[in-house]
Parts: sequence; structure tokens; C-alpha cells
Amino acid sequence: MLTLNNGVQLPEIGFGVFQSAPDETTEAVRLALETGYRHIDTAAAYGNEREVGEGIRAAGLDRDEVVIETKVWVSDYGYDQTLHAFEKATGKLGFDRIDVLILHHPAPDRFARTLDAYRALERLLAEGRVRAIGVSNFMPHHLERLLAETDVVPALNQIELHPYFQQRAAQQANAAAGILSQAWSPIGGATFYPGFRDGRRNVMEDPALLAIAEAHGRTPAQVMLRWHVQQGRNAIPKSTNPGRIRENFAVFDFALTDEQIAALDALDTGFRNGPDPDGADTSRFERVIPEA
Repeated sequence: MLTLNNGVQLPEIGFGVFQSAPDETTEAVRLALETGYRHIDTAAAYGNEREVGEGIRAAGLDRDEVVIETKVWVSDYGYDQTLHAFEKATGKLGFDRIDVLILHHPAPDRFARTLDAYRALERLLAEGRVRAIGVSNFMPHHLERLLAETDVVPALNQIELHPYFQQRAAQQANAAAGILSQAWSPIGGATFYPGFRDGRRNVMEDPALLAIAEAHGRTPAQVMLRWHVQQGRNAIPKSTNPGRIRENFAVFDFALTDEQIAALDALDTGFRNGPDPDGADTSRFERVIPEA
């Protein structure tokens, strides 16, 4: 378990549902919890919060055994709007408390609203309706302004982070402020998902990674997740494939050597595969999150 800056504990490996179709999400979440995952990460913009809640209930676990994390979408930024976004999320999830609630993007073109949204998260935290608050895709300059103009240091910052894109400056800024780095695309999915950018290289096919995987009798995905674990990050792989769901959790019975960690560290290309947090195209921010 990892301990956040307010004492809340978070498993090292969570389960993500980005791009998981609603009709596949319930069973994937149920199977993930049966496998041993105890942290489920979703978002309003994923369109599957309701199915995440159904999967958690189908697993038959006590509510306190599962860490539920979700994200407020940019169209719901603003103080009152974000308080309402919490109500929408809890209504869909079917639980009256969210463990970790974060802002999905810095949205620098409307950062005043981002700050108001974060202040709403601070209120929800103070009232005990969420246990920890944080951000996603915040770069050091976004964090600097947030920290200067709000009161509660984010518990975590969820960023694109895999061997081909390690965001060391962001990781260092997070660490300096006591913020956990949480990896989305931890096994490099953004290097081969359609619809982001041209010119990508699939990290799963990297010769150095394949050699390490062969040496341990493991898959490239397992090696990358172990790399995150040994460097103290929270990683949230996603899959709806039962075999891969189980495979991605089976990373606690082997260890990478210092040399292997260094070899993975050396793979950084500095090439972002997901959306640029400071990108000029903000049209996606206008997406309206439905009430139910």
C-alpha cells in the first residue's frame, strides 16, 4: 500500500476502465476485484461510472475494502458546478462517498474555473464526502499556480507515465510537494491506442524491454508494472480481457535488478503520446456530462 499525504492508503496497482465499453465494464470490474485489485479508477468522461458501481457491488466486497477514484470533467468546472458533478458521480456509482476525486485536466484556457473546481473539492474533503483529492495531467507550472492559490496540497497527480514517456520534471515537482505520481497508460497503451498521434513507437515491442521480460519469464506489461511498483508509483493498467486483468496483477512475486531498472529508465523518448495538457485544441472540454 502507498500512503497519500493525508494518510489515506492506496494500493500500488489499481484497475482502470478508460475506453472500456459500458457493457463490458461491470464484469471487468467484478473480475478485477475477484483477482485481488482493490482500487478502481474511472472518470465522468469515460461514461461508465454506473457500470463501475455495479461491478463493485457484484463482487460482494464491503464498501470499505475498495478505493473508488473518479474525475470531474472540464465542462463541470467551477465551484457550484463541481459540487454538482460530485452528486452526478455518486448517483451513477451508487455510493454516497468517493475515496479519491480529482480534476481531469488543468484546462489552462479557463484556469480560474479550474481553481474554483479545486476549491469545491476542498469543501467536499472537509465535509468528509471524499477521502482524498487530486489532479490529473497537471504539469509543474499548473501545479505551482494551484498550490499558490488553494489550501490543500493534492494527494496525487495522474499523468501519462511509461518507459517511453517518463515526465521526470512532473514527477520531481510532484515529489517536492508531497504529491503521489499516479501513472495512466502505465504499460504504454497510449503508444498504440488509435486516435492520439502519428509517429508513435509501441513500447511493448522495445528490444530492451523484451529482453528483461524474457529474463524473468514475464510479459512486457508485467515488467513495466513492476518498474512502477519498485519506483514507488501507483499504476492503473486497464483491460477487459480476463487473462490480461489477471496478468497485470501478478507482479508482486519477482523483482527487477538495479541494472534492469536503469535500462528501462534509459528508454525515455520525451515524446508525449496522449493529449497535451497545454494543447490549443480545447473543443473536447465542451463535452457535457449527462445527469444520469
